[in-house]
Amino acid sequence: MTVTFPLTGEPLALDLLNTRPAGQDLIADPAGLAAWLELQSGRLEPVEAGAAEVAAVRAVREAAGAALAAVRAGARPPADALRALNQAAAAAPAHRELDSALTVAVRRTGAPARRLAAELAEAAMELLADPRVGEVRECEAADCVLLFLPAHPRRRWCVASACGNRARVARYYARHKS
Repeated sequence: MTVTFPLTGEPLALDLLNTRPAGQDLIADPAGLAAWLELQSGRLEPVEAGAAEVAAVRAVREAAGAALAAVRAGARPPADALRALNQAAAAAPAHRELDSALTVAVRRTGAPARRLAAELAEAAMELLADPRVGEVRECEAADCVLLFLPAHPRRRWCVASACGNRARVARYYARHKS
């Protein structure tokens, strides 16, 4: 199976939530997670994707999705979603290390699945605490559920060359239909 990720490059938490477009789960198995992690290289600590990592990442995605949905609706995030994010972040504490080149790197302790879940939970926390969280939008295309944080207030689609073009073509055909 070839996994195609429809949208990346948004805040990391949104990229994670966008791994579940229209009834699919693009990180349901280690191969899908590995493909997504490869797209996120440089944003996450490298880790080999296995069953434990898939389960940990999907748990964070569920909690982040529930919390973001509540915030976007103007409500408080569910306590169980916040608890899951906090527990994931606490399971692999981060500390800073100084090396001989006098550069500082953030390191985490714990199993790879816990480290990955902690990084993603912290990304979700940062998004939820960001004052711009209310600006997160769902693509306006009828068959798309992807989320994005618009850099421009008039942005309506996740990917203008995909969903935007489909919407424009549909409007054209509707206008010219005889």
